[in-house]
Amino acid sequence: MTLFPEVFAPFVGLSIIGRAVEAGLAEIHYHHLANACEGSERVDDEPFGGGGGMVIRLAPIARVLDGLLAQSERKRRTIVVPAPAGKPFTQADARKLAAVEQLIIVCGHYEGIDERLGSLYPVEEYSLGDFVLTGGEIPALAFMDATVRLLEGTIKRQSREEESFTSDLLDYPSYTRPASFRGVAVPEVLLSGNHAAIAQWRREESRRRTAARRQRR
Repeated sequence: MTLFPEVFAPFVGLSIIGRAVEAGLAEIHYHHLANACEGSERVDDEPFGGGGGMVIRLAPIARVLDGLLAQSERKRRTIVVPAPAGKPFTQADARKLAAVEQLIIVCGHYEGIDERLGSLYPVEEYSLGDFVLTGGEIPALAFMDATVRLLEGTIKRQSREEESFTSDLLDYPSYTRPASFRGVAVPEVLLSGNHAAIAQWRREESRRRTAARRQRR
């Protein structure tokens, strides 16, 4: 649900998400909030109490949500709102969202969405990080990508199982040909053919990188 559905098409069409859609592993539908307005109704309005910016009104969102929820009351679904004040989005959240049947993402804009949305619907707010974006479309794309790629058949299972955050560790460094480039060489162990030693090196590198770049959990 967005004021700018045209933002999504280029990314979806040229990404792993697009391949998943073509393969029938996922369906993506866009709902333009402006189309849910009635008569001369606006999507946004000035905030109560004054202040800068505009706030997305509840009525257009509620009409779209009511229609979606009425399609199947028993469907396992999650309603997500990208918001700077939301819970930081993690790989664990992506795995949780990948397990539902329907993921609904409501993109805010301007000063955000009327706070009462969370009182009317079971929404979950997620943040892409401690910074402010113009709208929820970029976080929505990130949430979609992180979630859809986990659907069975979208990417190779080995790629999912060996990537960052699968075991609370960052991924190990990767290298490819040539073995030396401008005097910088690939670690010798990766050229040794000793798979046990390579696996051990990768585990150690994952631990070292995590310790250096992330706080211990």
